[in-house]
Amino acid sequence: MTAVPASRTFASERGAVWAPSSETIERSQLHQFMTAHGFASIESLHERSVEDPEWYWRAVTEFLGMQFHRSFDAVRDISDGIEFPRWFVNGLMNVSFNCVDVFAQGAAAERQAIVWENEAGAVRALTYGDMYRQVLSFARYLRSIGIGPGDRVGFFLPMLPETTVAFLACARVGAVSVPAFSGYGPGPLSDRLSACGARVLITSDGFVRRSRTAEMHRTVAAAMAQMPSVEKIIVIDNCGIDFERTGRHVSWDDALLAGDASGSPGDCEWVDPNHPLLIVYTSGTTGKPKGIVHSHGGFAAKVGHDLAFCMDVQEDDVLLWLADFGWVVGPLVAVGATMLHATAVYFEGVPDHPTPRRLWELVAAHHVTTLGVAPTLARGLMRMGDEWLSSSDLSSLRAFISSGEPWDPAAWTWLFEAVGGSRLPIINFSGGTEVGGGIVSNYTTLPMKPCGFAGPVLGVAADVVDEDARPVRGTEGELVVRNQWPGMSHSFWEDRPRYLETYWSRFPGLWQQGDLAHIDDDGHWFITGRSDDTIKLAGKRVGPAEIEAALMAHPAVREAAAVGVPNDLKGQSLVCFVVPDQPVTHVSDLADDIRGFIAGQLGRSLVPDTVIFVRALPKTRTQKIVRRVIRARYLGLPPGDLSSLEDTGILQEIPIKEASAK
Repeated sequence: MTAVPASRTFASERGAVWAPSSETIERSQLHQFMTAHGFASIESLHERSVEDPEWYWRAVTEFLGMQFHRSFDAVRDISDGIEFPRWFVNGLMNVSFNCVDVFAQGAAAERQAIVWENEAGAVRALTYGDMYRQVLSFARYLRSIGIGPGDRVGFFLPMLPETTVAFLACARVGAVSVPAFSGYGPGPLSDRLSACGARVLITSDGFVRRSRTAEMHRTVAAAMAQMPSVEKIIVIDNCGIDFERTGRHVSWDDALLAGDASGSPGDCEWVDPNHPLLIVYTSGTTGKPKGIVHSHGGFAAKVGHDLAFCMDVQEDDVLLWLADFGWVVGPLVAVGATMLHATAVYFEGVPDHPTPRRLWELVAAHHVTTLGVAPTLARGLMRMGDEWLSSSDLSSLRAFISSGEPWDPAAWTWLFEAVGGSRLPIINFSGGTEVGGGIVSNYTTLPMKPCGFAGPVLGVAADVVDEDARPVRGTEGELVVRNQWPGMSHSFWEDRPRYLETYWSRFPGLWQQGDLAHIDDDGHWFITGRSDDTIKLAGKRVGPAEIEAALMAHPAVREAAAVGVPNDLKGQSLVCFVVPDQPVTHVSDLADDIRGFIAGQLGRSLVPDTVIFVRALPKTRTQKIVRRVIRARYLGLPPGDLSSLEDTGILQEIPIKEASAK
């Protein structure tokens, strides 16, 4: 192991399977930025970007054309500590203006902003001019019902054109958007909206998935009693479902009409760049979900920067990144694509229905240039065979984006060779909800190895360290960051102590992401897994605490532990170990009952793949359940340090996977 300055560690061509052509490099926005500022290498630019954030982020905002109603005095203020920086000090701005108003006139207004297609093939599109007018109308409505700066607005929506319109309208009036995953059950939805005191919920009657209608209104109805702060429920009639509405319900179309008739101003609310833009709740390993707070200035700068410099998204690009608005990628696409004047394609449904060629048909029909494909999706499509690729014209593609989970070599190689013809880069991109974008990434200007990353994102002093915070190379360590950057969370919503404990406590002065990584001898980076108990289901991070709380709400469950185990298709499967309240006579019946109970509480996406009944769970002397030991025992792996366990004999209660009841 050797210490390596993180700012000098980038991918070399040794061992790479893809390298950019001169045309690809010259086209790139990163190359244009480097040329304009006299940098011959990404290493030298990265070093300047982390050592001189005042210069770098000022130059980035100018390059991106970010508009400030009042110019900022300084890029960064750390007078409140490095954990709580403030960005673009004393400036005034609004994300909505930067995504909508700047493209509202002339030829720019005629470009398509959003194209939406559902499973039946119905297509709707909004130009930038259309979007501007609808954002103004909805912003007027929000003002007319008293929604303004700081008020929280919940989002329980699929990716519809109206989703982006509503999000940018909320930003326009200074309201704070709070997205929730569209697959949640009533419990997680009400938990998040009640935790932040949301005054308005924007939802849909439903959406179609695999030819079946998911009736979102039922989830909302079940959650309403636990959301006393919600005064209005605005419903987008996406499926034409007739359901009982209360005095709180308002249709989307009526809201737009009311906004136009209200006489309320449609101008932007000019806010401090650190004013909250959105709160994204992400499950923790303990306790309630964490409300990650992002701001107007930080989120816009980071998202615009990463899409422009890592992925080279430009205004002639068409971006299809399969995402849900409840996870950070949804808002990232909504802001990033529109800031860069590109076209975003939204798809309602799943990419392998009604046939496995559905995704490729979307690429061909809408001339997609940049396609976001998670490893889980690639594994699923790979198993369906290459024949589904042959009839679709994929020549418009120039790059793939991947995020959310580590790749396996087989799926990566299939996407690169079978789909991309060994000519397209896979922009592997890893960061998370907490950082508003990426920590490590590939670039369209640097060589790639299978499953790897070319290096840290510009402006981010990423490193891999051992348990004593010493940099390491060639061996696995903790992924950390040694500096601050726009886009990192300002804190948890109304909970600074928990924020400090979660990200800043293990290595003083370093941000710890919770990912394990290593840097090889050729300068390529790899994410290898998680160092905490977080579970990744199809690329979505899920904390065990929320699942365990739902399990223990079942009358037959006394204690529970949830862990993620490797799964060839999804990356990880959810396995739950349950201590029953009474001896179990019909194991399979109770397991099915618990699974159905979880579906009703949390939604089908969080239903355990496996439920295993045990007499007791291994705990520390302070009665903390040790999930890492449970997982290791179940998988037949070395259990590691057991010195903290109260009773090591309890491990015998955990069956090894081959002998487990499914």
